[in-house]
This record gives sequence, structure tokens and C-alpha cells, in this order.
Amino acid sequence: MRVASLLNLLRRYTVEITSLCAAIVIWQLAADYVVENAFFLPSFTDVVGSFSHGWRNMIYDAKVSLIHFGIGMITGLCVAVPLGICMGWFQLINRIADPIIEILRPIPPLAWIPFAIIWIGISHASAGFIVFVGAVFPILINTYVGFRNVPKVLIETAMVLGCTKNHSLIRRVAFPSAIPQIATGIRVAMGVAWMCVVAAEMFGMTSGIGYKIMHWSHFFRMDHVMAYMLLLGFISLSIDRIFRHFVERRLSIWRKGMVA
Repeated sequence: MRVASLLNLLRRYTVEITSLCAAIVIWQLAADYVVENAFFLPSFTDVVGSFSHGWRNMIYDAKVSLIHFGIGMITGLCVAVPLGICMGWFQLINRIADPIIEILRPIPPLAWIPFAIIWIGISHASAGFIVFVGAVFPILINTYVGFRNVPKVLIETAMVLGCTKNHSLIRRVAFPSAIPQIATGIRVAMGVAWMCVVAAEMFGMTSGIGYKIMHWSHFFRMDHVMAYMLLLGFISLSIDRIFRHFVERRLSIWRKGMVA
């Protein structure tokens, strides 16, 4: 039974598996016969060796980076979604908050690193603060747009049926309609957040994936650097796939019914 399930899984993802295998072969051949210098391009086998020798440290560093990522993303969600809802639903709040947000939004998250160290110190919270700065605005903007684009016919229909209070309209009509837009903002924010995790750990931490990338680059161990880069990509891909599965299977199931 397990063999049959494995074969079905392989058939389902034949194209994806073939693509990855081809990329690995090209990488190995390019490193061995074109570049011929492990400092400029470590080979696939070198990187696999780094994984096999340092996987315990990698697990620890991944946990640290996930803590920073989680602090920033959870805080960003708690701030951005309610604020985006209020800005999208209430015109007065939008007029009050919009100028401040448009001034802060273009400032790169890395510019906040000195203040994060001064205000909070070198800690998980300071790294999480940098991640928060990077994650909050994509979620906020997409939540705002999602609520501004709620079809008026849905609101008018709900009001005819007796749903007249703002909190009821937001909970029963506007929020479900805006879920795809909010989910898009969260996905964008997760990508930005991972970049901020690496930057924060490079310049203001003593552990984590970003710190180890900078650490091993100082010793010219580019195989270790590449291993940590791939680890970062694998974690990001896994989080994105889990999030997409949750959104598509749980939160947006009612839209599939509408399409059918």
C-alpha cells in the first residue's frame, strides 16, 4: 500500500521532480567542469556534505530564525489586519492613518536595525521587530484594498436581509470577501519577512541562519554558506505551501462553491 502511494505521488509530481533533478545535475557539472573553484561555486555534493556534517547546528539555527520570523509575523498580523480593516471600512480612520503610513512604508526595514538595538537590545525581540517592520505593510495594504473592493451588491443584500450593524457587516460580508486579498498580502509579507530575518541576524544577532551565513563567509566556507541558503529556501517553501493549503482548503472553500 505504501509503495503504491509513493508511486502515485511520483507520477503526480513527475515534472517538478524532473526539473529539480535537472537543476542539480547542471549545478554539479557547472561547479566541477566550468567554474572549477569551490570558493566561487561549491558543488552539490559539497553542499550535501555540509548538511550531513552540520545538521544539528542547522536545526538549532533554523529554530532561532523561526522564532524571529514568528514574532514578526504574528505581531504584524495583529497590527496590520485590524488597522487595514478599519482603514478600508471607515473613511475617517483612513484619512488619519494614511499619511503616517505612507511616510513610514518606504523606509527600508534594515534602516530600523540601529534603533531596534538601542530600544530593545540584541535579542529575539529586536530581530522580531525588524521582521515586523518588513511584514506589516504588505498585509496592511492588501487588507485595506480587500475591504475597499468588497462588492456593494453584497453589502446592500446583507443590509436588506437585516445585517445592518458595522461589526456584523464586517464579520459576515466584508471579511470573507476580502480573504483572498488578505491571504495574498500575508504571502508577500512572509517572503519579505524571511529577507528581514536574514538581514537582522547578519547585523544584530549571534545566532540564526543569517548569522551563520555571515559567519561562514568570513571563513570562506562557501559550501556551508550555500547549505544555509538552501535551508532558508526549504523552510520558506514549506511555510508557504502549508499556508496555501490552509487558505485554499479552509478559508476559501466557499469561493470554490461559487465557481462550481
